[in-house]
Amino acid sequence: MATAHTVDAPGAPLSSEVRGSGPLLLVLGAPMSAAHFAPLADALAGDHTVVTTDPRGISGSPVDDPEQDSTPDLRADDVAAILDDLGADAADVFGSSGGAVTGLALVARHPSRVRTLVAHEPPLLTLLPDAAEQLAMTDEIVATCHRDGPGAAFAKFMAQAGFVGGGDESGDDESGGDDGAPVPQEGESSEEELRDGVRFLTHELSGTVRYAPDVDALTAGPARVVVGLGADSGALLTQHTTTALTTLLGTEPTIFPGDHGGFLGQPAEFAEALRKALAG
Repeated sequence: MATAHTVDAPGAPLSSEVRGSGPLLLVLGAPMSAAHFAPLADALAGDHTVVTTDPRGISGSPVDDPEQDSTPDLRADDVAAILDDLGADAADVFGSSGGAVTGLALVARHPSRVRTLVAHEPPLLTLLPDAAEQLAMTDEIVATCHRDGPGAAFAKFMAQAGFVGGGDESGDDESGGDDGAPVPQEGESSEEELRDGVRFLTHELSGTVRYAPDVDALTAGPARVVVGLGADSGALLTQHTTTALTTLLGTEPTIFPGDHGGFLGQPAEFAEALRKALAG
């Protein structure tokens, strides 16, 4: 059973859930909420104290200023605040997609707070050879959301990410996108899903994909950094960003079940792969 927590951080109450017992493990998404990681957290709770979070501006963590952008650095400071609230000096961290970027920023800004970071498919578009083109596509996605609405924008987002046909090919359920993010289709999604989707597209996406990782901080320690890649992510844009990061770090990717949202479709198998990655 999960226990709900709220931390009063500057500009937003941060909602999280704690379950299980054992070594502390933070599970981070962006824009994915704690609910998206519940099956994975349940699979890990037998031997870990697992903390899942609603990132700033998403689900149970509404921001005071609706126009505030969610950046990896700001979300990293939020994670440090959650650790403070738990009375924890450090923890292992698993981050997927934008949550992986949050984890990279956490290591750079608060290196002593992380024992091992497993960064699963961070969408770091600045690392790609065609970064300018990819970032221009991202800007058009944001503009489309403002101009034509979130449904049209999310269709362009999914196309850029490399998914054709949405949930069936990603192994996710019908309510989620390639990374478990809510697909904001007016008239079909709940009010919260629509709100979260719009916030992701207009105030989170751009800052996340533009993040430039601090290679020196990631390689100098004390945190150990593991970069995760889905076994079925070969056709996805995040396959290229993930391998670009491992090249920078001089490492090889650790393979996880499924694709970008493998933790959704195969939580038990994914949990076992994560245990092995954390154990080194």
